[in-house]
Amino acid sequence: MDLPRIFWLAFAILFVAKIATKIASRRQSSHPTTKRPRPPPVALGFPLLGVVPALLGKGPLELIRDNYLRLGSVFTVRLFRLKVTFLVGPEVSSHFYQGLDSEISQDEVSQFTIPTFGSGVAFDVDYATRREQFRFFGDAMKPVKLRTYVGHMVNEVENHFARWGQSGTVDLKQEMEHVVTLIASRCLFGPAVRDKMFGEVGTLLRELNDGMRLLTILFPRLPMPAHRRRDAARARLGEVFSEIVRSRKMLSSSSSSTSEKKNDDMLQCLIESRSSTATWLGARLLTHAKHLRAALREQEHLVARVDYDALHQEMDVLHRCVKETLRLHPPALMLLRHARRGFTVRTRDGQEYRVPEGHAVASPLVLHNRLPEVYEEPDKFDPDRFGPRRAEDRAAGAFAYTAFGGGRHACVGEAFAYMQIKVIWSHLLRNFEMELVSPFPTTDWNVVMPGPKGKVMVRYKRRTTLDTN
Repeated sequence: MDLPRIFWLAFAILFVAKIATKIASRRQSSHPTTKRPRPPPVALGFPLLGVVPALLGKGPLELIRDNYLRLGSVFTVRLFRLKVTFLVGPEVSSHFYQGLDSEISQDEVSQFTIPTFGSGVAFDVDYATRREQFRFFGDAMKPVKLRTYVGHMVNEVENHFARWGQSGTVDLKQEMEHVVTLIASRCLFGPAVRDKMFGEVGTLLRELNDGMRLLTILFPRLPMPAHRRRDAARARLGEVFSEIVRSRKMLSSSSSSTSEKKNDDMLQCLIESRSSTATWLGARLLTHAKHLRAALREQEHLVARVDYDALHQEMDVLHRCVKETLRLHPPALMLLRHARRGFTVRTRDGQEYRVPEGHAVASPLVLHNRLPEVYEEPDKFDPDRFGPRRAEDRAAGAFAYTAFGGGRHACVGEAFAYMQIKVIWSHLLRNFEMELVSPFPTTDWNVVMPGPKGKVMVRYKRRTTLDTN
């Protein structure tokens, strides 16, 4: 073969190769989803410590917010050896709430609760046993049972606030802790347990709650004062409840182990039901005259009736106020899962990230429920955003509002929580004029279930008429 032929053959090969490369690159650019999704961006941190110094300096909310603004809706932080991937916003949260337990699980990230709730309960048992325990709790939260609780709730509220004089000043947070504990104990345990609530048990439950701190997630048995008080409270509660459990076992045909686990599981419910939502609602209403007047007008139309139908069908204003309070002050800072398998999420702008197997996965409720792309003026207390004309949460699609979680692990006690808060505040609105005399409370971010920090002082005066002007 002579040189010209070799030259033209080489030229042809190079030309065809170049054309093929261009065609391939065009196809690849026209189908970006064929690219392998990259892992989430990682927040800046220190060797070994990760973001722990920033967490201690800024607090968890500011740390999460800063990284969200810098890295976007999917990012990873390191806490010592633990890697946590945050998913912020409804468009990246579907798998978090809807994924199968075999793919994204609560078990591994919930081990820190075992010292609080004790052995043989919840995440200290196998999956089948835990489902049975949660089924028992779920049965207690069904509408047919909720109807039977209303009378008990009303009686507890009326009896508790009958102790107030004609006028005075009280710590609203302490009052709400008492009355919510009494309601939950009476409805879920019965009078034998309820009668112990005003004494030692109420203090012990508070010690359990205070013992669940952010540091507890990483080091659940760290020998620090809050954990020592938690362990002592848990042991003492076991002694207090043992007599009641033994008496129930005598009346029950079920096995002793099942009886004990069922009662302990309901104890967990009682602890969690001591949320601070009723306190936050009061602080919000007493600093927003427009919504306070609207709630008062609604109570005026109901006269003195408080029953199941009134609570669920005729207290729309109060319901929206509770919902908006939960949006701004959810019961937990974040929800956690463990990625047993890797999975891919797509952001609003079309970016895809692959969350690696073995990562902890977090949905930060406080930030998630305040996104400006979902809610107008997200930091403003505005219950009307949930009214039929605006319905901001529904307009943004599934998982735009997640104060009580959602999907496969939605909180089965949500209806119970709404009921007891509406019973409490319908009574207070009808019977008392109130004024917040301490500054609006800040949030204690050091605990797993953040609440108002310090006292929430309210001045009250008994009403003679329900004045809604």
